[in-house]
Amino acid sequence: MHLFPLFTDLKGRAVLIVGAGLVADRKIHLLLSAGARVIVGAHAAHPQVQARALAGEIELRLAPFDPVWLDDVWLVIAATNDRRLNQSIADAAAARRLFCNVVDDAALSSAQVPAIVDRSPITIAISSGGSAPVIARRLRERIESLFDPALGALAALAQRKRLAIRQARPQLRARRDFYDWLLDGPVLSALRRSRADEAEAALDQALAQDTQAPAGKVLLVGAGPGDPGLLTLRGLRALNEADVILSDRLVSPDILALARRDAQVIDVGKALGGPHESTQARIHALMVSHARQGRCVVRLKGGDPLVFGRGGEELQHLKRHGIAYEVVPGITAALACGAYAGIPLTHRDHAQSLTLATAHRRADLDPVPGKRQTAEGQTRVYYMGVNRLPRLRAQLLEDGLAPDTPCALVENGSRPDQRTIFATLDTLAATAAEHQAQSPALILVGAVTALGPELAWFGQVLNADTAAPEMPYLQAMA
Repeated sequence: MHLFPLFTDLKGRAVLIVGAGLVADRKIHLLLSAGARVIVGAHAAHPQVQARALAGEIELRLAPFDPVWLDDVWLVIAATNDRRLNQSIADAAAARRLFCNVVDDAALSSAQVPAIVDRSPITIAISSGGSAPVIARRLRERIESLFDPALGALAALAQRKRLAIRQARPQLRARRDFYDWLLDGPVLSALRRSRADEAEAALDQALAQDTQAPAGKVLLVGAGPGDPGLLTLRGLRALNEADVILSDRLVSPDILALARRDAQVIDVGKALGGPHESTQARIHALMVSHARQGRCVVRLKGGDPLVFGRGGEELQHLKRHGIAYEVVPGITAALACGAYAGIPLTHRDHAQSLTLATAHRRADLDPVPGKRQTAEGQTRVYYMGVNRLPRLRAQLLEDGLAPDTPCALVENGSRPDQRTIFATLDTLAATAAEHQAQSPALILVGAVTALGPELAWFGQVLNADTAAPEMPYLQAMA
C-alpha cells in the first residue's frame, strides 16, 4: 500500500489554497462541501473565485505567496501553473509538518485528493496515488452506478437510531442481521420513494419486534432493448439485490451477466406461437410464491416493463395478493431502435407527434370501427409486427397513408447483429421477406424514417437506396 487512506474532519478548520483559477475553484467547492474554512491566495483570481469571496464563502488574499499564510492552517493545496512556486509551497508546508496536495503533481504532493462517490454520510474515495487520475475517475463512474442514491439517507437514519438499535439488538449477530434487513427491506425502499416518515416507522416497528421475518418484494425491471450500456443504474442495482430473477425471452445474456452471481435465474420467456396465457399464469404464481418466502424477486422484462408487455397485469396480480412491488422503467424499443438506426422519432419539420402501437391484440378485442389517424406530421412505431407486415400494410393504406410513405424495420435493435431495412409502405413486407427479417423487430412508419439512411450509424443497413433522404415524399413535406 503506497498511501494510507484517511478521512479528515475539516469542519470549521482553515485550509489554504494557493492559486485562484478554475482548478482552484473545483477544490474550493469540495472543501466548502466538507465544511472547511477556505483561504485562497494568489496574484489574481478568476471571476468565479472573486464571486465566492464577495459572497463571503471564502477569504481571498490577492498577493504573492507568503509562507506566513501557512500559520494556523490544517491543509495546503497548491493549484498554480508555476512548478517552482508549487515546489516552494510544498517545501514550506513540509517544514511545518503540514500535508500538501499539489494539483496534478504527485512527486511534490504529500497528500492526494481522491475521486469521490458521495452518499453522505457514506463517502467512497478512489485514489491512484496521482499516477493515473483518469483511471480513478473512470472507476468512480462505475462505482457510482452500484450504490443507491438513497444509501446516504439510510445511513443518516441508522446513525440517529444507532443507540436504539444497540439496545434492541444487543447481540452482535442479531445486530448484523438487522443492518442487512435495513439494506434489503422496506426501509431503503421507502427512502428511495422519498417517504422518510414511512421508512422511520418501518424501522421502529421492526425494532419493537423480537425477530424480523424477511419481507419479500417484487421489482418489475425494464432491461432495455439489449445493449447492456442502456440498462438504467437503478436496474443494475435491482439485479444486484435479486434473490430470484424471472427473465423474459428478449432479455440479452449480457444483461443477465450483470446480475448477482448467486441469484436464481428462471427463464419465463414466451415462445412465439406458444401458450401465452398459461405461461403468464406461471409467472404470476412464481412472483407471489418467491416473494412470500421473503425473497427479492426481479421480474426482468425487455424494453420498458409497462410498454406492450404485461407489466400492468402483473402489478394488478401482486396488488391483489398483497405483495410489495416497485417499478424500474427501462428504455423502450422505440426509443432505442430509432436512435440506433439514425431515425429521429420527432422532427419539427416532419413529425410533430409520435404513436406507439402493437400489432398484437387480445383475441376478444376487435378493432375500433371508424378509428382513423392522420398520417401528416406523425411517426408511427409498431411493436411485434414483423409477422403481420402484409396485414399492417393493408390497414395503413386503408387509414389513408400513401404507398410511398417511408418505412423502416429495425431487427435486433441496439444489439451487435442489428439490421435496419429501409423501404416504403408498399415494399416493406416484400423487402423484409427477401431479407428474412425475424423477431425481435420494430417497424417505423413516417417521413422521418427517410432520414435514416443518411444518419444511420450502427449495425447493418439494407436497401438504403429505397428510402434515400432526397425522396419526393420528404421533399414535399419540407
